Amino acid sequence: MCEIARELERAPSTISRELRRNAATRGGGLEYRATTAQWHADRSARRPKPAKLAINKALQHYVHHRLAGIVAAPNGAAVHGPDVPWKGRRPGRRQHRRWATAWSPEQIARRLRLDFPDDETMRISHEAIYQALYVQGRGALRRELTACLRTGRALRVPRARSRGRGKSFVDPEIMISQRPAEAVDRAVPGHWEGDLILGLDSSAIGTLVERTTRFTILLHLPRMPSHGSEPRAKNGPALAGHGAEAVRDAITRTITTLPEQLRLSLTWDQGAEMAQHANLRIDTGLRVYFCDPHSPWQRGTNENTNGLLRQYFPKGTDLSLHGVDNLAAVAIALNARPRKTLGWRTPAEALDQFLR
Repeated sequence: MCEIARELERAPSTISRELRRNAATRGGGLEYRATTAQWHADRSARRPKPAKLAINKALQHYVHHRLAGIVAAPNGAAVHGPDVPWKGRRPGRRQHRRWATAWSPEQIARRLRLDFPDDETMRISHEAIYQALYVQGRGALRRELTACLRTGRALRVPRARSRGRGKSFVDPEIMISQRPAEAVDRAVPGHWEGDLILGLDSSAIGTLVERTTRFTILLHLPRMPSHGSEPRAKNGPALAGHGAEAVRDAITRTITTLPEQLRLSLTWDQGAEMAQHANLRIDTGLRVYFCDPHSPWQRGTNENTNGLLRQYFPKGTDLSLHGVDNLAAVAIALNARPRKTLGWRTPAEALDQFLR
């Protein structure tokens, strides 16, 4: 018993109490089984306990006002905001957004400690607020107030579903932390960074930038002929032209024209367009590594180059209008610009020096 307590970092008396309270007694002895202990714990936890928001009217008023109150200027005058209808572009049942103060449940729960530091009755967890909004029978708050939440969801997303949103094709062995040191310090050319720049109507251009020389390659990603005229088949190719298969083929066509010593690694973000990275490595020999989620600075060279490319491909324009010749011309122009980081040499000159 003492050994179990040390393993769980609990007092031996806690373990002893658990064994006495929740052991199985049907066989006449005290045999401890986890399933039986959990059943005992669940049974003892049941009680006719009313929701805190239902019995504390002051707390209920505070939460309601922070969720659905009137937005006011510093002088107290009401501020009228925009109408934000739900367009139906995101999955799940949602509602038109309501113009209100619209604090999140966590903001409300945390702010209570600042507004009522000495009143312990004015305390509630964010989970209790969510349950008051979404769980029938705990209705201290009207369900219509979910329109004041940022997402506007009419139904709550199950926790298990939200936990499984990671990219299934990204393993710890191919994260950026596993990238070789020669790629990190830019000592050897052949390590690339890649991304997509997006335009109007899901048009896209792929970009590859060599980390040492800043040499840039642009990938032509034309739309499929049925784009805009036929609905996309479930699990079928991306009609916009920048799905996983299209991006893999475009990189393969381009990168295999380079010498083998310039095909060492490729660093990409965790976009779904790189789901076929394993096939890309087989086809080209490129080792693919992925950045951490929401960390674009880990591909800083590529992000900087994408900013330079916006001179030629402004945001909000249809990038599908640019053919292979246009992309090649822009790449030539960019690779012929002298760079301060290269001692005012051009990327083309720096790459040519390594190839000699």
